[in-house]
Amino acid sequence: MNLGATEVSNSYYTNEYGGIVSFDADYDHPGVPITVAAGDSGYGVMFLAGSEFVTAVGGTTLIRAPGTSRGWIETAWSATSSGCSAYIGKPSWQVDSGCANRTVADVAVVADPMTGVSVYNTYAPLPQQGWGVYGGTSVGAPVIAAIYALAGNGASIGGASSIYANPSALNPITQGSDGDCSPAYLCTAGPGYNGPTGMGSPNGIGAF
Repeated sequence: MNLGATEVSNSYYTNEYGGIVSFDADYDHPGVPITVAAGDSGYGVMFLAGSEFVTAVGGTTLIRAPGTSRGWIETAWSATSSGCSAYIGKPSWQVDSGCANRTVADVAVVADPMTGVSVYNTYAPLPQQGWGVYGGTSVGAPVIAAIYALAGNGASIGGASSIYANPSALNPITQGSDGDCSPAYLCTAGPGYNGPTGMGSPNGIGAF
């Protein structure tokens, strides 16, 4: 942040444990959106996606659907992580009723490697360099950070609050799941908020 970052993307995570609370405040940077990968391990909360100071990015799968308004159907990716944090309290802007603590995720973008994004790799050993298709919620975190940057509202945003304030600017995800759980919305997509895809996927920059 001291070097002038206006958005920060994080593509790492670990299982929750009691000691994570001591690290949570390190991600409290009002006015700088911090996006994080929800995780690729199916149902269950990862840190730092469980922090109340970040935007937790879940994953979706795209299915071609010619003739539909979007050209594809978007469902929850079966490997995205989600759930109810065991340690982090609920942010004021999150109001789902089945979890007294922080719920993951907040928003989602394509993460299934089978329907992933094209990336030109210049870092790998020479034979592996070039174009490839990559996935995981580690792809989603920088995508959402870029959308925050395009929107240009980061200085006035705390955590993922703007996403919850602008549901009409998101595509609702109502199909798919990442496991079995109770209450079901923590692991199964459906109308309104759900764990795997949060409030939905971006439809432009209006929710950011």
